[in-house]
Amino acid sequence: MAGRQTSFSSFTRMGIILIVFHSTIIAFPVAYETENRARYDHYRLYRVQLETDQHVQVFQDLEAKSDSCTFYGHARQPGQQLTIMVAANKVADFEDLLDRFLVTGRVLEYNVQSRIDVEAKNVKPATAAPSEFDWNHYFHLETIYAWMDELSQKHSFITVTFLGNSYEGRPIKGIKLSRKPDNKAIFVEGGIHAREWISPATATFILNQLITSQDPKIVDLSTNYDWFFFPTVNPDGYKFSFESDRLWRKNRQPYGICRGVDLNRNFDSNWGGIGSSDDPCSYDFSGGSVFSEPEAKALADFIRKNAEKERIRTYIALHSYSQLLMFPLGHTPEKVANYEHLQSITDKAIAALTAVHGTEFQGGSKHETIYPSSGGSIDWAYQEAKIPVSLTFELRGPPDSTDMFILPAEQITPVGEETMAAFVAIVEEAQRMGYYD
Repeated sequence: MAGRQTSFSSFTRMGIILIVFHSTIIAFPVAYETENRARYDHYRLYRVQLETDQHVQVFQDLEAKSDSCTFYGHARQPGQQLTIMVAANKVADFEDLLDRFLVTGRVLEYNVQSRIDVEAKNVKPATAAPSEFDWNHYFHLETIYAWMDELSQKHSFITVTFLGNSYEGRPIKGIKLSRKPDNKAIFVEGGIHAREWISPATATFILNQLITSQDPKIVDLSTNYDWFFFPTVNPDGYKFSFESDRLWRKNRQPYGICRGVDLNRNFDSNWGGIGSSDDPCSYDFSGGSVFSEPEAKALADFIRKNAEKERIRTYIALHSYSQLLMFPLGHTPEKVANYEHLQSITDKAIAALTAVHGTEFQGGSKHETIYPSSGGSIDWAYQEAKIPVSLTFELRGPPDSTDMFILPAEQITPVGEETMAAFVAIVEEAQRMGYYD
């Protein structure tokens, strides 16, 4: 006897599996975190040594032609080390390339997704209340904003302020801390690169220290200086890194088939020059024009409006990773007018930072310390807004970090502690040099 014919198909959407048997539809709810979340199962992280001009050319070609290798930096010169993430299905090809061209390389991590999965255990849900805010977990944008609102309700010297709105319409929210009139001010930028979660975490840690610490040096900073904190100046990218792609860097404005601009290449400081890209699919795409991105334009407009009125004398940007403290300029080896002062401030800050937990940093101008770059916020703040002490931190880990941007939450507090010590040293040394007179 012939069996009954059954047609079978299935669809997965909005947490429901629909299974069709002949003409009957049965719906089964299914539970999973987020549809379409990017995964990096068995992606490998390599650190390679470029010894020759041929090596440099090979990896320049690879970056230009491969969509399966994610470069953290560009191949520029012999003697350079380069970190590259390789998709699982291209590991064999990549190993073959290393062998054929006699390139020395080592594997820093065999499964990038495993790092992300471990980190996820210390990410609080987006519904977490501001009362749950701490520095043992990473927090969604919603909780950071709610925490800042709560601070302003609790403390008369705290005011919520805004830069403007992001491409997707989210407010770029910040805090002004001011305990007395006529103070000079310090501006702290966090989260311009979405995946660098330790940046907003460190910004909020330092803000909390300025509010609550009884340490005399921190009390002095909190009392005798005004502070502007914007922990997440790229809110769309930050939210996307929590909900869709942990390693997303840029903002979320579309350009053709790709999305996003590196906001730290969109400022009017040698815009479109060395160390930036005109390819919308590149991680360091500089945008359609200078200040084409609403986030960068809003930040610049705020600084233009307030640099003199609020007496902003210091601009500090928080990034990760590589354990560096840098000052302008990024696009040229030419030394700025107060190079020696900035080098001294940097040296004092690094000494103070290292004294806390032994973390080793390097310091100098951006061009001589990390790599050439153009269109950065601190270069613009220094050159155009005339803020004389403009600095960038690249926080933990080291250049060959196996964690990359996925720094374990257990390191938030020690990073905050050592960075707080560096902030104290920066302000003290800048004060000694007369920058706050």
